[in-house]
Amino acid sequence: QVQLVESGGGLVQAGGSLRLSCAASGRTFSNYRMGWFRQAPGKEREFAAAINWRDGSTTYADSVRGRFTISRDNAKNTVYLQMNALKPEDTAVYYCATRSISRSQYDYWGRGTQVTVSS
Repeated sequence: QVQLVESGGGLVQAGGSLRLSCAASGRTFSNYRMGWFRQAPGKEREFAAAINWRDGSTTYADSVRGRFTISRDNAKNTVYLQMNALKPEDTAVYYCATRSISRSQYDYWGRGTQVTVSS
């Protein structure tokens, strides 16, 4: 019912910044939570950040707290991930996802965008 498309990935030097975008279509996001996850080669997918669509409250993984900022634009149905002070260990495919606040699992996922941080 909802489609998510990530963009903004690319190659950046350590210490640099990137801003990822996730555009949603197909429905309104009221009372839903949207999150960013990442998966490095050979590793499991891990949570990075999430935002409550209704009130804008945010949650961050310890590994990105203080460097990454998640935000939303209701008019554009878009969620962003501003990534600063990037490290080589941030290299991964980044996925956006969404779920109802009444569920414990994310129901819809984008296809991902590659972020590569060189040292």
